Amino acid sequence: MLEQIINNFSQDEFVKAEGFDEGVIGFDEVSMRLIYSVSKCLHILEKDMTPEDAYEYFNYNVLGAYVGEKTPIWCWDY
Repeated sequence: MLEQIINNFSQDEFVKAEGFDEGVIGFDEVSMRLIYSVSKCLHILEKDMTPEDAYEYFNYNVLGAYVGEKTPIWCWDY
């Protein structure tokens, strides 16, 4: 998904969340920000840690990070 977005909108700059490329589910056409699936990102983290640790790490280190106007959007897709 990420590769398609970047290829189709090569003139736009997107801020990526490092290590979560497989978690991209789309983008917001107005702000041109990437949209990530929280559940997919948690599954990525769970490859190296317990579900509880992944949830804690994600909430503390990823979800609250602000990296400017292009900060990714996190979709809670239960």
